[in-house]
Amino acid sequence: MDKKRLLNLGYWILFIGILGYAAYTKGWILTNFESISPAQAQEIIQKGEKVTLLDVRTPDEFTKEHIDGSILIPLQTLSNNLALIANVKNQKILVYCHSGNRSIAASRLLVENGFTPLNIKGGLTEWKAQGLPVTQ
Repeated sequence: MDKKRLLNLGYWILFIGILGYAAYTKGWILTNFESISPAQAQEIIQKGEKVTLLDVRTPDEFTKEHIDGSILIPLQTLSNNLALIANVKNQKILVYCHSGNRSIAASRLLVENGFTPLNIKGGLTEWKAQGLPVTQ
């Protein structure tokens, strides 16, 4: 194989790797949890189902606005603070962040530790875009 073909192959492998990584971090592939729309999440909350709302953003983001009734455990500290939500391990946990990326990572971590997360697609950005209420 000549250098040009080998280089071409290398670029394609790199491209596919980057595409696969992006799909994984967006939760499009290899997920073992469910992602739901903000409207579905709101419906679950309004029905009065036993759920926990988990905000995995930063404390500053949480202080500015959050979904009423949420508890804050930033993604960076979630693995060390699972004991804070151990009492709701048998309940669904609605997980959200700003745009949906951190909540996917949090949902993966929660599943690994025996929880049942429901990732809110689009995070708080999509929640507000659908006209759903936030607390400021």
